[in-house]
Amino acid sequence: MKPLDPRLIRHAQAARRYIVVTAALGVALSVLVVAQALLVARAVGRLAAGDPFDGTALGHTVLALAGIVAARVAASWAQERYAHRAAIHTIAELRGAVLEHTVKLGPRGAGAGQLAKTTQLVTRGLDALDAYFARYLPQLLMVVTVTPILLLVAGFTDWQSALLLLLTIPLIPLFMILIGRLTQAASARRLRSMTTLGSQVLDLISGLPTLKALGRERGPAARVRALSQAHSKATFGTVRIAFLSGAALELIATLSVALVAVWVGLRLQAGHLDLVRGLAIIMIAPEVLAPLRHVGTHFHASANGVAASERAFDLLALPLPQAGTVPAPDLAQATITVSDLGVLAKGRGRLAPAGLSFTLEPGSLTALTGPNGAGKSTTVLALLGLIRPDAGRVTVQAPGGAPIDLADVAPDSWWNQIAWAPQRPMLLPGTALQNLLQDWDQPGAVSPAVEAAAAASGFAEVVASLPDGWHSAIGQGGVGLSVGQRQRLALARAFLSPSPLVILDEPTAHLDAATEAHVIASIEALHRAGRTVLVVAHRASLLAMAHQTVTVAWAPAQDAAEASEAAQAEPVQAREAWFL
Repeated sequence: MKPLDPRLIRHAQAARRYIVVTAALGVALSVLVVAQALLVARAVGRLAAGDPFDGTALGHTVLALAGIVAARVAASWAQERYAHRAAIHTIAELRGAVLEHTVKLGPRGAGAGQLAKTTQLVTRGLDALDAYFARYLPQLLMVVTVTPILLLVAGFTDWQSALLLLLTIPLIPLFMILIGRLTQAASARRLRSMTTLGSQVLDLISGLPTLKALGRERGPAARVRALSQAHSKATFGTVRIAFLSGAALELIATLSVALVAVWVGLRLQAGHLDLVRGLAIIMIAPEVLAPLRHVGTHFHASANGVAASERAFDLLALPLPQAGTVPAPDLAQATITVSDLGVLAKGRGRLAPAGLSFTLEPGSLTALTGPNGAGKSTTVLALLGLIRPDAGRVTVQAPGGAPIDLADVAPDSWWNQIAWAPQRPMLLPGTALQNLLQDWDQPGAVSPAVEAAAAASGFAEVVASLPDGWHSAIGQGGVGLSVGQRQRLALARAFLSPSPLVILDEPTAHLDAATEAHVIASIEALHRAGRTVLVVAHRASLLAMAHQTVTVAWAPAQDAAEASEAAQAEPVQAREAWFL
């Protein structure tokens, strides 16, 4: 790995300030080390020379030493404290940058299967950077500040001892490089096992309702257990290498200092070196090698964080496409046309949907149907502008105007006119009312419009069953609500939104018959109010109410490899927009 990745400085403002402060503290520490060594050497030298005892001078020396030690402790404490703060801010900046870049790339922009990996990266992956900032990077900066200064002072004190130090110093980086290659491979294996385990667990959690419904919730336990054991084995392997590398570097540093001490002792005995300079060089020699020794010791602790940051930088390096700039027309009056739409299903060698064409007239009620895997949800994503079709196109046309390709439309102007209720709504920690209003800063008020939306979607019954009503707490992802209750909350958002286009993905999934009839009546009320409604549906009751039914089908891709390369070369400008 690189000792100091310049991309870290470029992407994290906190890292720049931290490096400047740490370098300044390193210079201060080197000055204090020299002052302490010279002060002790002079005091001991006078006593050894048999100078008359001076209590006042000794008291001043002790006070000066106490002040120097206190200053060194304060500087080390400030360095440690600022390192942790810089790590927190840098990790937060990188997380924000990765999340923002990922959502701009869209569902397909970062490659297939990247959602779980990105989730793992922005959580536990980047957390490992704390060791890099708090342990490794401070010592690395000390190497380029303290070591040269102390080596220069050693040269002025005793050039022969300084030459010995200069000759032994390269041995530590040499062994660091050799050990580092082995450590890096072990850290990469550990990161892969942790990522695989995290991806498996996330997939398991997301699919747990389905597995539980099929009675298969205990099936993946053996797989998760095997991944956990592999992760533990890789972790202990990294720790074992860390102990071995630390022992090797300590041995080299100890032998180097011992060599200097023996040479100083021989010269003292021969009378070629005075005691004050000899003591000073013996105390300075370990401090010269200490930063290099600590860099090697903490290298393993930082390798995991650096590996995670490299993945983050690789993701941030993915190019963003050109966003559309044409303002979207008023969707209350515009016609949306899907022409021969085809989207490549990555890894399956087919287009889903394939050759799909239909028109959404203003105020129409359209149902998308078809078998599982045909591409119904993908069609919705294409209509939202979250993915770019591999074949065909989506256009929007105002009355009397020319058709505009959706790729040329400014995303915000398009999304602001759409209310979307996905199968898995985004719910964040807060109250039921805050999640409905999507306002976590203020408690909010239960207005008549909120009550009407809750009644229309069936969420009013859910609120009545909650212990604190509208102010009942909801956890991350909707913890505290059943799958059906989360679906009703998403529907309430759609009903509350004034957007002219409403897209509902399986709105009656996980609902009982009575609630389903209630939701169907509410959807018909939306349509009677003049809003354009698109429903992804399987149930006959939803299909029966639609004025237009569109069947979505898939077909084998003519050249799946070329289509996949084209899709990756031109990712869509998209984000996980909250249209509700």
